[in-house]
Amino acid sequence: MTIPAGTIDRRYSDGTAVPTPWTDVTAILDASQIFWVTTVRPDGRPHVTPLIAVRVDGRLYFSTGPEERKAVNLEANGACVLTTGSNSIEYGTDVVVEGIAAVVTDRDLLERVADAYRVKYGREWSFEVREGRFVHTDAGGQALVFGLTADTVFAFQKGNAFAQTRWRL
Repeated sequence: MTIPAGTIDRRYSDGTAVPTPWTDVTAILDASQIFWVTTVRPDGRPHVTPLIAVRVDGRLYFSTGPEERKAVNLEANGACVLTTGSNSIEYGTDVVVEGIAAVVTDRDLLERVADAYRVKYGREWSFEVREGRFVHTDAGGQALVFGLTADTVFAFQKGNAFAQTRWRL
């Protein structure tokens, strides 16, 4: 995937700030253990909840039970935002990934996503792939897997030089 250069928004950045490098953003996405997903309820109200996510081939993936609010919301409206970063105002970089989430059913891709979960989160997050879904190895519960196709990414750098960088994909 070719990533365009990030543009810095001078309205929300220090005068000396430079755009956050894309490699910094991907490193944050790969290292972050907790993400916040925002979906849209059928009545238009937002729904936000924490979850875990992995990045495979440049795309973010997360899973949820088919009856959970986020899955129900995404079935009706795939618009979604994944957010991660630091809870500090003094340091770190927050990343916001906006796009459309869709259920993934391709077995080979699901196997690679399951492998990424095990590598990133450990054995307690082991899944088998059955009939286009994740099945938790120990608990047996089923989950849908969503892939987020990003259209806009923001990085909010904090600390000595506040900077807001945007990528349109």
